Amino acid sequence: MIDTADIDDWLARYQQAWRSDDPAQIAGLFTDKARYFTAPWREPMVGAQAIADWWRAMGESRLPWSCDFQVIARNDDLSVVRATTRYPEGTDGEPGPITFSNLWLVTLSGDRAREFVEYFMQVE
Repeated sequence: MIDTADIDDWLARYQQAWRSDDPAQIAGLFTDKARYFTAPWREPMVGAQAIADWWRAMGESRLPWSCDFQVIARNDDLSVVRATTRYPEGTDGEPGPITFSNLWLVTLSGDRAREFVEYFMQVE
């Protein structure tokens, strides 16, 4: 059995920050020098403040959504998380319902992520 207490706590705080778009909650998820990758070929956002600014600009707290998480692997401070995100009414660019399958690589340093890599695909 994988011990997932720390990543489970982080994921609960991630979901709470996603719902609120509170800058302190968002920044509190990441270290000061955290790297956040939104695509394999893009440069990462660097630093908790830059991540919080980008996250708030996305504005997803105003959209209805749900997200289910499952930690599928763990190696030291790296967790592999499978998630399903549902937007029943769609997003700003597309009418709903929309579902995404996600794979996240979360590297924790204490109770904060020092690296977050997300891969996602829209479910047809």
